[in-house]
Amino acid sequence: MSTVPFVTCDLLDDHPEKKLQVVTPLMDGKFFKSYGARKSFGGQVVTVKCFEDNSRVKELLATEGTGKVLVVDGGASMRCALMGDLIAESAVKNHWNGVVIYGCIRDVDAIATLDLGVHALAAIPQKSNRKGAGETDIQLSFGGVNIKSGDYIYADNNGIVIANEQLANC
Repeated sequence: MSTVPFVTCDLLDDHPEKKLQVVTPLMDGKFFKSYGARKSFGGQVVTVKCFEDNSRVKELLATEGTGKVLVVDGGASMRCALMGDLIAESAVKNHWNGVVIYGCIRDVDAIATLDLGVHALAAIPQKSNRKGAGETDIQLSFGGVNIKSGDYIYADNNGIVIANEQLANC
């Protein structure tokens, strides 16, 4: 997938025939914020579900990720971060386009300098414990959408769009 900038609003306008899903702001005031240097990013989804344990996040981002975006369901936990600068640097080294975390990250100033798209709910300095817990390649549900590995995700400062196929020019 190309890293050509796009605007999610335009993707929705340009593809009315597609069944695109839009991640909605959460009722409790939580919303995704952009933290990485890459402000518009997308790619084929790889999913992981983990709660306050970033073992699987670290493992996946240490693998080849060209054209991919890791989508992490952290259960919206605000108690610890599921990614920091070292794991984000590993993602860049392994060519991931981005990471979307339904939870927290840390080391935001360092992550802001990396050529990586990063959306998360919040930042917190507390790291997670690693116990090897988590499931990969399963369907995730948050923000009013269902996301599975193999879908395509497009994110920018306007929001996050999910498609079941790659959209042209993205």
